[in-house]
Amino acid sequence: MSLHEPTKTVAIYARVSTDRQKVDMQLNELRQFAARSGWNIYEEYIDQSFSGSNTKRPAFTDMMDAARKRKFDLLLVWKLDRLSRSLKDLIVTLDELGSCGIDFVSYDNNLDTSTPTGKLVFQIVGAVAEFEKEIIRERVVAGLATARNKGRRLGRPPISKYVYDQALKMRSEGLSYRNIGKVLGIDEGTIRKRARNEWRAESSEKVPAAAKTGSISA
Repeated sequence: MSLHEPTKTVAIYARVSTDRQKVDMQLNELRQFAARSGWNIYEEYIDQSFSGSNTKRPAFTDMMDAARKRKFDLLLVWKLDRLSRSLKDLIVTLDELGSCGIDFVSYDNNLDTSTPTGKLVFQIVGAVAEFEKEIIRERVVAGLATARNKGRRLGRPPISKYVYDQALKMRSEGLSYRNIGKVLGIDEGTIRKRARNEWRAESSEKVPAAAKTGSISA
């Protein structure tokens, strides 16, 4: 390391999915790598017994909060899947770290976003993820169009008037919307909406009749 280059401050993140697994191997290698690189370790963030399928992890949350405050210059992990097993979450996380001015190094994957090669790899991964998302969207749109052309009804199947009538009858007998939904297998919100529409229709029919009666008596 050049004498004129400022010493970087690094945060280490480690994760294992179960209690039986240990983070010792990850931490030992990352500490040694940081020492060889001449980096100062700011803090070690460890998520024990947390899945990498989402980012709802306490140590991960603390690490990202520190990154937003620029508490360290670089995030170091053992492998990419320790940070996240979701490609979408991984891209979002790395993008946020980059926007905070935080570099990222994955030790086992030889990925370093502070180098031109590392930046290129990250951009390619992001482009592939965006391409995959666009392909999925196009397939969904094409599938919906094909279904419409074949005359298929999209969305939830309609609920019969008989079922709605039973729901309104049960409501008039004092049953709650939740219990009605459980008995008839209908969403509680659907029953509420239908009941409001029925009451509005009845009210609109009564108003003209009352107005007409008033004009005759006058």
